[in-house]
Amino acid sequence: MTWLTSPKSLIPAFCILSAAGRALADNAPGQPKQADKLNGFEITGSSVVSGQQIFLGTGDKVYIVDKTENNPTQINGHPIWAAEWSVSANQARSMDAVTNTFCAGGSVLGNGTWLNVGGNQAVTYGGVTAQSELGGLPYDDSDGGQSIRMLNPCDGQNCDWVLLTPMTTRRWYPTLETLQDGSIIIFGGCGYGGYVNDAAQDNPTYEFFPSRGMPIPSPILQNTLPVNLYPILWLLPSGKLFVQSGWSTILLDLDLNQETQLQDMPDAVRVYPASGGNAMLPLTPDNKYTATIMFCGGSNISYAMWTQDWDIPHWPASASCVQITPDQSPNYVKLDSLPEGRTMGNLILLPDGRVLCLNGAGIGTAGYGNTTFTIGQSYADQPVLAPIIYDPNAPSGQRWSRDGLSPSTIPRMYHSSATLLPDGSVFVTGSNPNSDVNTTAPYPTEYRIERFYPSYYNQRRPEPQGPPSQLSYGGSYFNISLSLADLFSNVDNIQSAKVMVMRTGFSTHTMNMGMRSVQLNNTFTGNADGSGVLHVSPLPPSAAIMPPGPALLFVVVNGVPSVGIQVMCGSGKIEQQNMVTVQSLPSSSIVQQQNGQSKNSGASFVLLSARGVLLGAMKYVGAVASAILLFVS
Repeated sequence: MTWLTSPKSLIPAFCILSAAGRALADNAPGQPKQADKLNGFEITGSSVVSGQQIFLGTGDKVYIVDKTENNPTQINGHPIWAAEWSVSANQARSMDAVTNTFCAGGSVLGNGTWLNVGGNQAVTYGGVTAQSELGGLPYDDSDGGQSIRMLNPCDGQNCDWVLLTPMTTRRWYPTLETLQDGSIIIFGGCGYGGYVNDAAQDNPTYEFFPSRGMPIPSPILQNTLPVNLYPILWLLPSGKLFVQSGWSTILLDLDLNQETQLQDMPDAVRVYPASGGNAMLPLTPDNKYTATIMFCGGSNISYAMWTQDWDIPHWPASASCVQITPDQSPNYVKLDSLPEGRTMGNLILLPDGRVLCLNGAGIGTAGYGNTTFTIGQSYADQPVLAPIIYDPNAPSGQRWSRDGLSPSTIPRMYHSSATLLPDGSVFVTGSNPNSDVNTTAPYPTEYRIERFYPSYYNQRRPEPQGPPSQLSYGGSYFNISLSLADLFSNVDNIQSAKVMVMRTGFSTHTMNMGMRSVQLNNTFTGNADGSGVLHVSPLPPSAAIMPPGPALLFVVVNGVPSVGIQVMCGSGKIEQQNMVTVQSLPSSSIVQQQNGQSKNSGASFVLLSARGVLLGAMKYVGAVASAILLFVS
């Protein structure tokens, strides 16, 4: 195998645009195909590997990573444990991840390259340790405990995982987060796994990629055994890191290597294997880009009980939901509870500002084993098939709703995952509480892919014209044109239109590492013909609000999102990002049509004329740029 030793050798994946990628960059997303099961699930194909880990790599490609096991599809003479799924073609392509990716972590660098980090030792059938760390028959899987795997996503079906120089320590169940300069922090984990951690194999440290030297000890990881695996990690707008592990919560100042204690987590353990859902709510101009993190479900098993041999699969999951705004207050606030207890329930941000909760089980926890009390090998039972949606803007007591929502027919429990797609649907796959492929277990190895279609899905989508392919941190505003049809035949709808920039994250073990949503500030001009223009500020001048790297840009009108357009946040490089003062936006106005003549309700004729000249010039420049791009391609 070949090791790539320098981050300078990483190819910015975002810069390599296929025809599909160019279509996205040219801002012509069109309309998605109508769904047959609105507000419900549709089975769309086979993942060929069970979806323990997934992420959206391009507008058309979802990458799926499994643990090493006996999947029936072969590559290079051994079973595969990685695949690429084409959303448009509904088919998978085999990939070779080389080392064992079991319970790895992942995130995306500021240049668009994805990392998959850590994993398990080499194994044979049933997860039994192989005789050699280099693997061998039947899986040909090398030890993945120190692995750093790199992928530059592509639409040409010719990209694959590449191994970089290994870490100095083993990390099974680590958490990753992208930082302000586009580098990645790698946090926690253990040496050789198990249902929970123990002092003999604990790795209570963090390090960085690209490397900044030897791993740094973390007191919160040292003090939260045995439930400190896959700690919950969020970069905050303040630049500090929010860390939650066991019952403990801290703010980590990376510059000072200093941890500040916050209130202990109420009601339940949320980290693996209790596996409550968590998400950072949208950062908006209205909340002054202040981060609030919500947690739902999990299990209230005490520290002492995690290491006892008892009937875990029948312990009721928690229905508790809480949130914290850590840059403002050290305390948690209770939210509306879930309608039923749920462990392993994913929280997925939707572009209309709501939060979808799906997957999971009503009793037990994540994990599997061979004991007398398991269901097959599963440590959970009573799958929760019904999704539910949280509206943070609804009155307290009414924020959770499943009105009109249809349940799935597929249990999605341990090793299931979900991610938002550019068309606003949600990709759902996985579930495999088994030590190896088992299609006859009570909860079998699951290969079926589902798509969940939210309520907005079949509505006519806005088709915004003008979004850039790259967003700076501060600087000049840009214009997005919306037609009369985009505004649903009512120019007044432009007043509530929003521009959302979203990272879909790396989904595994009920977490979407790095998932976040940022609303860009905007004003508007409504035209007499019913069309309009959004004047949109770039990203706020802080890379801690939206770290550099690829994201999706949605324009939302009347609660209906456009198809997401892939954009690059920042410079497209792993480096200190340039921060610029934000240019002031024009005043908002709507020109009303009265008696055959236009009436300007907020802007002068001179300003409108100047805007018209500017838009005309922009369209001309855009046409020339498109022609050049077509010629080059």
